Amino acid sequence: MEDGVSDNQTRRVVFVTVGTTSFDALVKAVDSPTVKQVLFTKGYTHLLIQMGRGSYVPTKSEGDGSLAVDYFKFSSSIADHLNAASLVISHAGSGSIFETLRLGKPLIVVVNEDLMDNHQSELAEELADQKHLYCARPQTLHQTVADMELSHLVPYSPGDATPVAKLINRFLGFPDD
Repeated sequence: MEDGVSDNQTRRVVFVTVGTTSFDALVKAVDSPTVKQVLFTKGYTHLLIQMGRGSYVPTKSEGDGSLAVDYFKFSSSIADHLNAASLVISHAGSGSIFETLRLGKPLIVVVNEDLMDNHQSELAEELADQKHLYCARPQTLHQTVADMELSHLVPYSPGDATPVAKLINRFLGFPDD
């Protein structure tokens, strides 16, 4: 038995990242009993939260009969955490989004509504419209997790930058070709 997971139970990790910013609303949302319960019900065993500069401290737990929860502030590289994840819940930073999609990991992007001029939400919503990821707000995260069907996601092909270029052009006010 390792990390409270028996041999006949597969370790399924949900990795949450806020990048280098502070996004307490996301950390609080994933730490809520409602979100943790729906993740556990969906078969996830571990919740690992990268909390960045935030001040909200999640509740650690060993996972005895529920989701095991751990957290850290920063890591020199989140690549190992992304690789080990069965599901990623991320802030709307383009670096985090595209690194997760490149690895082919299922992704829920949570938009920080407290940011002014939030172009990141437009990127997340466009990629959600294309079925590459799910997009949520902190207050809707539990419902997004409950409703998500990972088999409905379409793999992202990083070779085609056209959709992203169109989005950037639209954001900058250039007409679509």
